[in-house]
Amino acid sequence: MRLFLVAGEASGDKLGAALMAGLKSLVPEVTFEGIGGPLMEAEGLTSRFPMEELSVMGIAEVLPKYRHLKRRIAETAQAVIAMRPDALITIDSPDFCLRVAKIVKEAVPEQKTIHYVAPSVWAWRPGRAVKMARVIDHVLALLPFEPPYMEAAGMSCDFVGHPVVAEPRATVEQADALRETLMIGPRQPVVLCLPGSRRGEVKRLLPRFEAALKILGQRHPDLRVIVPTVRGVAAMVRDMTAGWETAPIIVETADDKRAAFAAADLALAASGTVSLELAANRVPMVIAYDANVISWHIIWNLMRIDTVTLVNLVSETRAVPEFLGPKCRAEKIAPALEALISDPAARAAQIAAMEETMRRLGEGGEPPGLRAARSVLKALAA
Repeated sequence: MRLFLVAGEASGDKLGAALMAGLKSLVPEVTFEGIGGPLMEAEGLTSRFPMEELSVMGIAEVLPKYRHLKRRIAETAQAVIAMRPDALITIDSPDFCLRVAKIVKEAVPEQKTIHYVAPSVWAWRPGRAVKMARVIDHVLALLPFEPPYMEAAGMSCDFVGHPVVAEPRATVEQADALRETLMIGPRQPVVLCLPGSRRGEVKRLLPRFEAALKILGQRHPDLRVIVPTVRGVAAMVRDMTAGWETAPIIVETADDKRAAFAAADLALAASGTVSLELAANRVPMVIAYDANVISWHIIWNLMRIDTVTLVNLVSETRAVPEFLGPKCRAEKIAPALEALISDPAARAAQIAAMEETMRRLGEGGEPPGLRAARSVLKALAA
């Protein structure tokens, strides 16, 4: 079995790696080609070009790189057409992936196409599912309420859970060891600063996060800040934090990041998949996000929901506070962080919402990567 996979950002790299591991356990002779990051490369993929080239989000952010992205779309599509794999599996990054699938389907209508991560049509732009159905045959959904939306648009779809529920987590001993290595006392509060995995996000959010954490630090002088980051933006994060009043601790390795999540008391994070990673580790959080003013205006006017945080959506609560767009300001964010340190009720409400979120996403069941692999094989046999 030969498969062509395409992932365009860190969260997609995680999904792709879990899927690849699941497929290898079921079909040992499977081979992979395509585009992915370090996790997918570790599972046996040789990426055709650096995945980070595709980690662009927002209209204003994409425009300067449009010609280069268009070339990469054509190049990727032609590679699929030449290979004629058993399936093209695109993973999230719909602006890139679905354009690739469109070119492939036009050239080879019988090519099986599978997309991992259903578009959030329940949140905004419901017409995307119908448009996607023209080029995608089968969808692997991360959230339990998504399959009906995909099936109504004409695609087959399985809820496969989210890999976050099966990802390894650090033990208490590993968390304590990290604290000791970093010379953090057992009672010192530790906050994770998570400004995103895209360069545009980091550039926009990190200064605001710094300002909010500075306010929090005035009330908690012993506060320690840890910034877990990814390969594509690590150098930028180091440059941008070099002048911070209190130097944060930057961690890049998978083991250190897991230990940091286990050791943390709270987190300030950009909107996205990271909220589920925090939930899996039961780390209370504040979500803050902003985009280019043009992108934000368009997105906000199309929104059909009152929260973007996955923990809130899956648990059907609003336990996690959000500061989005114009509200993404340090003086608003800092009090919400303070509440997670000083208000036991606020922490307890979030922990309960996290427990329910993980239960609904399949925690304790078959690993989602394996469930996704079974769904792929079922789709190929249909």
